Amino acid sequence: MSHHRMMKPARSPHFSHSIGTRAGAGNLILRISKMPRKALLKRTFATVFILLSLYAFFNSFILSPFSPSFSIGATSFLDVDSLESDGRPFLRDQIKVYMYDLPRKFTYGVIESYAIARGGLSSPVENVTTLKYPGNQHPAEWYLFSDLMRDEKDRIGSPVVRVMDPEVADLFYVPFFSSLSLVVNPIRPAGGGAGAVEEKVYNDEEMQENLIEWLEGQVYWTRNNGWDHVFICQDPNALYRVVDMIKNGVMLVSDFGRLRSDQASLVKDVILPYSHRINSFNGDVGVENRKSLLFFMGNRYRKEGGKIRDILFQILENEDDVIMKHGAQSRESRRAATQGMHTSKFCLHPAGDTPSACRLFDAIVSLCVPVIVSDYVELPFEDVMDYNKIAIFVDSTSALKQGFLVKLLRTISTERILRYQEELKKVKHYFEYEDPNGTVREIWRQVSLRLPHIKLMINRDKRLVKRELSQPDCSCLCSNHSGSSSTL
Repeated sequence: MSHHRMMKPARSPHFSHSIGTRAGAGNLILRISKMPRKALLKRTFATVFILLSLYAFFNSFILSPFSPSFSIGATSFLDVDSLESDGRPFLRDQIKVYMYDLPRKFTYGVIESYAIARGGLSSPVENVTTLKYPGNQHPAEWYLFSDLMRDEKDRIGSPVVRVMDPEVADLFYVPFFSSLSLVVNPIRPAGGGAGAVEEKVYNDEEMQENLIEWLEGQVYWTRNNGWDHVFICQDPNALYRVVDMIKNGVMLVSDFGRLRSDQASLVKDVILPYSHRINSFNGDVGVENRKSLLFFMGNRYRKEGGKIRDILFQILENEDDVIMKHGAQSRESRRAATQGMHTSKFCLHPAGDTPSACRLFDAIVSLCVPVIVSDYVELPFEDVMDYNKIAIFVDSTSALKQGFLVKLLRTISTERILRYQEELKKVKHYFEYEDPNGTVREIWRQVSLRLPHIKLMINRDKRLVKRELSQPDCSCLCSNHSGSSSTL
């Protein structure tokens, strides 16, 4: 079924001229009536042929739902381009993604190791479908993997289609559970004592190195220097040991806080949202039940840019209608955070160890207007949403002035708060990983937008002579070549 609306074609001046005016038509009828029968039949057939030709032209190129003018945005998911080896159609504007069938240890094996380390399993399982990915704030790797494992009939409308033949793929997805692997490390053997057999310790760094070794054996990895490969490294420390080996590829990250400018950029990489860790607010907009002005709950003491948190605590913790709570991740703290965010007008989002944190997305799904104090934050999906409509941005210098933040928030009218909440309701589905039209689909759309750049870099690589640079040149934003050398 077509999703496109039929467009009424503009009247062609040539078409109008061929039909003529009513007066012209009348004269034509008079002339025809005086013609011999054979001439009349010839003229009639000619007229019918012309009309049928015009109909075919307009039907094929003007009114056809498969015409380029009939697309939703830049994408038409109904246009069949070719057939997959098993007979499934490729859809012309869908990006073809080949997902590597990695050895088990890089996917389900990571879940097993995590569960074994915490006593949930005693040994690896035979049926991997019984394994459950543990809840955390970096679940994109699981949702993207699960999405590509689904039958294509359940993925209608997705910007990408999984292909089983790597020869026809536009992109290659590497589904290593790198964020989960990071927190499995290390498993320390229980007990110990004389004569005890020491168990093998899970080592995330070894897993990263093993992944690169496996990739180097794949012809498609070496064919285009990795430009057409997609890596998921949502935790800021995921794949840190091998990031220089994968930096040509598209990296799916939470922010650039621990990445150099020659490793990552907005041109080639995709910013992902953290998973919200509290329940979404399902009520309507309003401030009647939001008695607190400002709410924050999280770790007070952080490293690097997050040192601002302790100062903000000192400034705000004694203010009226402001709730500042120190708390680490736990089930109990999540319940308290849910209650606090659902009953506050504004939610504070200061920088943590890196510029972003899951707290921002907790606030969004709570309809609690985020107050972002993070000078170097990068935000997901900014091509489809204007964060100024859903959040308040305050630079760190101003936020640390005594009384500035509270005074600013008290001047914001109820009407403006309601407008913020309305906008939050419109965009909150972008931050729901379990919503079929939510985060996962938007991530794939963002990935698909990188394809022109990927093709540019692949073609550019074929003709460039690499030279050694003492300083990054102007191409670094696009190419990430801060100074490489090789010979022809």
